Amino acid sequence: MIKNSESKYTNFIADRSKYPKMENGKAVIDLESHKYTKLWQGPQHPGVTGNMAVEITVNGDEIIKAKTHVGYLHRGFEKLLERRTYIQGFTIVNRICVPEPDTNEYCYSTAVEDLAGIEIPEKAKWLRTLNLEMSRIASFLMWIGGQAGSLGMGTISQWTVGMRDFWLDLFEEMAGGRIYHMYMIPGGVRKNLPAGFTEKAKDLVIKTRNLLYDVERTFFNNAIIKSRLKGLGIITPEMVDEYGIVGPNARASGKPYDVRMNNPYAKYDELDIKMLTSTVGDAYARAELRYKEMHQSLDLISQILDRIPKTGEIHAKLPNVLHWKIPAGQTYVKAESTRGEHGFFVVSDGSKFPRRVYNRGASYTHAISVLEKLAENISISDLAGLMVSLHTCPPEIER
Repeated sequence: MIKNSESKYTNFIADRSKYPKMENGKAVIDLESHKYTKLWQGPQHPGVTGNMAVEITVNGDEIIKAKTHVGYLHRGFEKLLERRTYIQGFTIVNRICVPEPDTNEYCYSTAVEDLAGIEIPEKAKWLRTLNLEMSRIASFLMWIGGQAGSLGMGTISQWTVGMRDFWLDLFEEMAGGRIYHMYMIPGGVRKNLPAGFTEKAKDLVIKTRNLLYDVERTFFNNAIIKSRLKGLGIITPEMVDEYGIVGPNARASGKPYDVRMNNPYAKYDELDIKMLTSTVGDAYARAELRYKEMHQSLDLISQILDRIPKTGEIHAKLPNVLHWKIPAGQTYVKAESTRGEHGFFVVSDGSKFPRRVYNRGASYTHAISVLEKLAENISISDLAGLMVSLHTCPPEIER
């Protein structure tokens, strides 16, 4: 109980001379002559799947300036790969994005195969395609739970992360690992599908689709969610090429580019797949587009399960991989991750170690340049929702 009736705030008078000037409804900021509050969001925050912080300069609850800070991981994947043999490298690449490791496995393995002149068996191509689409579903289920959680709707997170666990069960049956699968290796894949896998996968496709209908009714048709996401973080068509925006972030702004269709790989050219786009470009449009792509991935998984050959080799014959010297050369291999174009540039000097490995992850530009731009003039309360709507994976930045 306060004994002194006079609070220290009783005689507080706001110094309006410190308030920023306004032009066209926006603050004209002079960071040198005014003192604004600086806050940190992160580095541990449900807004992104990983350790990344945003330093924000605020005027009241409005963000005036945002600056992304990384360096909380320091993985250095590229240099680690250059100091290991080619076969040792495939156990490292999947750490570059934990929620979706398989795109990294595919790109790295295909790059090695391209340099070595290896053609993988037909069945292995189908199994790789299945693995990649399962990975998209698992990644999107984590993302949509994060998008709902960033706006205070924890129920959706519990639903989708719980459903994701069933997909991890399938990965465990397929590859032996739930998180890091290490399934796609140079030359093909490591294992055949176990007995009963196809039936379990088809049943899970139905269960996941039914859950997504519940998510649509609960999340996308919610008036509060619409009011929070519509108009937030608009990416204009002009920004797409200027900032190098890819994936659903670009397609939600009208850019019809998906590596699976524009530059088909694995078995995507034999599947019934259509380009999904929007023209609105805000956080709600990005969420809606990813939701549709989840249904699309479920369709693709069903197609693939029906077309995987019953017999056939799953791995090409290789030399002794412990002393495998790859012919000198260079190559770039790309694929479509849930975040957009993902690629590996690999250079060989003819030894058993890569001369140079470079990973291109979509998160680098989305989590730095784009986020810092879109965060200006929004409320602090909207920052987490904006961050998730860009769907970034910080280890891709600290590769």
